[in-house]
Amino acid sequence: MLMFFSGIKRILFLLFLPFFSSGQPPPPLLRFPTILDPSSMFFLHWDHEEQELMRFELHIHTTGWVVPGFSPHGELLGSD
Repeated sequence: MLMFFSGIKRILFLLFLPFFSSGQPPPPLLRFPTILDPSSMFFLHWDHEEQELMRFELHIHTTGWVVPGFSPHGELLGSD
């Protein structure tokens, strides 16, 4: 059993090694969260910087595909 756990630890170490050795700082935390649906399955986090750059992060609990889109009127037809 000890051999099994040491193998898992080695694999996890190798998987996460690029994140720790990239030399780049982690992305900043996004300050503004909101829930987008009544069932609490869609979470949107965003933030803005002084240079007028915006960062969005969408967290969705799903077992399938997700395709984000932008629409001026909230419908699929004519959206980006």
